This record gives sequence, C-alpha cells and structure tokens, in this order.
Amino acid sequence: MNLFNIPSNELLQHLINGLTLGAIYSLIALGYTMVYGILKFINFAHGEILMAGTYAGYYFYYFLYDPSKGAAYTIGIFIAALVIAMIASAILGVVIEKVAYKPLRKAPRLAPLLSAIGVSIILANLAALFFGTKSKKFEYPFNNSSMDIGGSSITPNQLMILAVGLIMMAGLKLFVDRTRLGKAMRATSQNQPVAALMGINVNLIISLTFAIGSALAAVAGVLIALEYKVYPTMGTMAGLKAFIAAVVGGIGNISGAMLGGIILGLLETFGVVILGIPQGLKDTIAFSVLILILLLRPSGILMKNIREKV
Repeated sequence: MNLFNIPSNELLQHLINGLTLGAIYSLIALGYTMVYGILKFINFAHGEILMAGTYAGYYFYYFLYDPSKGAAYTIGIFIAALVIAMIASAILGVVIEKVAYKPLRKAPRLAPLLSAIGVSIILANLAALFFGTKSKKFEYPFNNSSMDIGGSSITPNQLMILAVGLIMMAGLKLFVDRTRLGKAMRATSQNQPVAALMGINVNLIISLTFAIGSALAAVAGVLIALEYKVYPTMGTMAGLKAFIAAVVGGIGNISGAMLGGIILGLLETFGVVILGIPQGLKDTIAFSVLILILLLRPSGILMKNIREKV
C-alpha cells in the first residue's frame, strides 16, 4: 500500500519522525499556552528558558558522567540531569516572572511583550558569555543503534521521546483537570479578580504556571540536545515553532497545544517528503501553516469564538 507514492515501510518511518518532532513541539508549546491562558501575553523568553535548563542538565550530566560504571549508572545520572534541568528552568521561569513581568501586569500589553523579548536577548547573550558559542554534544545515555521495525529504522531515542512526551503531557492534563491546584489554575485563567475573591492565591498560581511550563520546556530541551547539540541560541527556532503549534491548536488551550505540536511535526515531516522541500527550507512549512491558521481560523483548531455581551 502506497500513500502519496510513499512505500508503507517509509510511511511508518516518516510517521515516527513526525510524531517525535511533534512531541517536542508540544512540550514546549504547553509553556506558551499556559502563560497565555492566565496572563494573556506571550512569553517570548520561553525558548531561552529551555536553553538555560538544558545547559544545567548538560553540566550536571558530565560532572558525574563515567561510562565505565555501566549503562544503569549512566541512565541514572541522565534521569537526574533531566530533573536538574527541570528544576533550573522552573526556578528561572519564576524569577523572570517576578522581575520582568509582574511589575508590568497592569501596563499596556505591548510592555510585557517587549520585556519578554529583552529577557530572551539577555539570556542568549549571557549563555554565550559564560558557556561559549561553540555547540556541545549531549551523549546518549544508552546505545542508540537503530532497530528495524516493520522495515523502518527506529532509534531508542525516538521511542524515549515519544514515551517521555506522552507521560509528561498526560501528567499535566491530569494535574490540571483533577487536582485542586489545577482547578485553581483554570479559575485564575477564566477570571483573576473573581478567583482572588474566592480565596485563590493568584500570585502563587501564576508562579506555579511559569514553573510547570518552564520545566516541561527543559525536558524538551534535553531531548533536543540528545538528537542535536547544546548552544546558546538552541531555543530560538524551537520556541518559535512551538509558539506556532500553540496558535494552531488554540493558544490558551492545553489540549490544543498538544494537538498543535503533533500536527506541526507531522506537517513538517511529510511536507518535506511529499512536496520535495529541501531540508534547509523546511522551516517555511511551519510559518506557512501559521499564516493559513491566522487567515482561516485565527482562534485555533480547538478554541471557540466567544461573543462578549456589553
């Protein structure tokens, strides 16, 4: 069976590639959509928060890295490095919110947007100053030799990305839907003044939102670093594409961010194959999708247009 003249074994290969890429976009997009859902502004420093967490995980990993101690030890310190990356990004996200965004909550919407852009430039330049501009390789904690599955070449790292992405997204969805803090986040998103009158600590919820979104971005950053490298501007394009994914799904909607990331990953992967777009120009697919969404359904796939009565 051939779809778009793609053999079935290659179809599975491209499907796995697209889902892997989409899982990473989804994890990053969740940070954008959670912040927008509560504060109604875009945290354009999100990609740099991802980068900072990845550096923290990288240096922790290589501080303890010793392949002679066996695979179990290496995988253990990798998991620890992933946790360190999440903690570092979460702390940085909260600090940035307190310093650069909180004083501007009542300012015109352009002010926090410009502040976010300024923070992103500062973080990228500080990373270049302290860590250098040369990219660093994040070694796999396991044997990443490809496996033949149904005639397709799948790597353990791809399976790990899919598994980690699914666990993180499912965990976040359960947290938001089933816990008291999750309900408080939803209430704050709907109406901050009313949520405060109901006894919800709005400042705490906003900080928690930044912490969770930043931690998820750090997970995505480490997963990206395994496949590529760590460098000061690694979060720029990944952040922009994740923002597009959030817009595609409906920014402010958690399920929409997940769906948008998967859709964008699949469109990028199959767009290169079906349309014959060179790998170096595949970024044009994401921005073309953004333009189409803004023209045809600016509220996103899963968002509904709400009419306000005056």
